[in-house]
Amino acid sequence: MGCVPPAPGYLELVRELTVASGTVLIFDEVMTGFRVSLGGAQELFGLGPDLTTLGKIIGGGLPVGAYGGRADIMDHVAPVGPVYQAGTLSGNPLAVAAGLAALTSLSQESPYDRLESLGARLERGINETAVEKNARVQVNRVGSMLTLFFTDQPVTDFETAKACDTDRFSEFFRAMLSEGVYWPPSQFEAAFVSTAHGEADIDSTIDAISRCL
Repeated sequence: MGCVPPAPGYLELVRELTVASGTVLIFDEVMTGFRVSLGGAQELFGLGPDLTTLGKIIGGGLPVGAYGGRADIMDHVAPVGPVYQAGTLSGNPLAVAAGLAALTSLSQESPYDRLESLGARLERGINETAVEKNARVQVNRVGSMLTLFFTDQPVTDFETAKACDTDRFSEFFRAMLSEGVYWPPSQFEAAFVSTAHGEADIDSTIDAISRCL
């Protein structure tokens, strides 16, 4: 449904309920892992799950995935425990080497303050442009992740996300392509600011958005 931050207290309540019921709490950090902070969304929001899933970010973009968590849960996985898990690309040397290089770079350079600044610059620029153009849009952002929703109502959950005008978004996407900006092709995806972007890139993107709106 795009970038929809949790409401204050939501994650804390989920943690409380899962502890009370003995349920395993799993955080899917395929999108947020190492992107919103070095420790992912769980570090950003200050809440630890029992298990975490991660995608190709840990392979520096190459195809690989991983999961990990509490030792007592992981001890159920073979060869220590009875739960069998394997994969064709498990431990692929190229992906693991690329992932180690990417994660080492992130931990040494710590680009998150800069990414937050660039993300905030893009969010502010879109909101100012929307006011100027009288455009009915909403911007949700967490760090370097951002979604521009074509609706005049705040997007706080799946139901409000579904109310967006996807036809207008499609027109916006094609207009942005004509401006040389590859925005995510679905209304329900997030745009990302990366370490390769600078303030000039953000400002030119805002200019393109202004023309497209």
